[in-house]
Amino acid sequence: MGVRECVTWFEYSNSFFVLCWFNCMFNGTFVLFCSFDRIQELAEPKKAARANDLRLVWGNQETIWTISRRAMTARPSARILELAKPKQDFGKNLYRPLYLYSCGRESMIWERPSLVDFRLPSDRLLKLAEPKQCQAAYLLQRPRSSPEWPVSPAALSCKASPRIVELARPKVLHPEFLPAKKVPTQVTSAAALARASSWIQQLAEPRVKKVTCCYEYGPFESAIRPVSKFAQEAIASPRTLELAMAKRLHPDYMPVRDAAWSVTKAAKQAVATPRLVELAQPCKRLPMNLTQFNPNAFTVKESAKKAVCSARIKELACPIKR
Repeated sequence: MGVRECVTWFEYSNSFFVLCWFNCMFNGTFVLFCSFDRIQELAEPKKAARANDLRLVWGNQETIWTISRRAMTARPSARILELAKPKQDFGKNLYRPLYLYSCGRESMIWERPSLVDFRLPSDRLLKLAEPKQCQAAYLLQRPRSSPEWPVSPAALSCKASPRIVELARPKVLHPEFLPAKKVPTQVTSAAALARASSWIQQLAEPRVKKVTCCYEYGPFESAIRPVSKFAQEAIASPRTLELAMAKRLHPDYMPVRDAAWSVTKAAKQAVATPRLVELAQPCKRLPMNLTQFNPNAFTVKESAKKAVCSARIKELACPIKR
């Protein structure tokens, strides 16, 4: 038995209280030494700060702070009354259109507002309600010489330079340009009365492709591909016979064992020796909550480090070669 830890010295509520905590390892148990008076003090139940009757009825509660007479006779200001108003619930009529215009429900007849709400529109509304008028210059049927954009006499009598005349010419098409043909192509009378030759008719026939993915229907014993008579009477050479032989397995090859191994009769009737029964017992160890405080719990013994396995154990430890 040896002392592992020692925790001392702490002060509690203005009184110097010494607590010695010794963590001793003795047969997997702990021994705790502390003050008996302190345990009695902590064992006392906490005083309840509430009444026995949990039911609260309006009028039987006492206020925490006494209300003064001036506060009871005070009148709220306009700002306080404004802040005391409840907030408007904008989600009240959120699904009202769904309720009024749902499938199978007749249309709602809205109540007519009172005549007090109908007032004369203002001058600004009347001005904004007027349609947009077109300009006078737009409605006037102007002659070719428009007075809006007068052309000077100098611009009317000027002569264009050769460069301007060249630029004013439209772009010329390519000499080899061919316009698009018309949709209905006109066939000439010679082409309509012409007769095709035998070679042209032979070329006009569609190409017949031989189907190789399937064969013609016939008896099952018939060969798919016809074998010639010489191939049927041919004799294979020794090299061909050698190549036709199947590949042999390795002399040391062992087939895969079955998933279900059959137990022999001798194994079923075997009786275990006392030594096997002793070795079959599971290793007994202390629980982890006791072993974690023992630093030497998982150390290897010196005798186990110097042990030498026998030849039989080495043979059993070798993996099976398949």
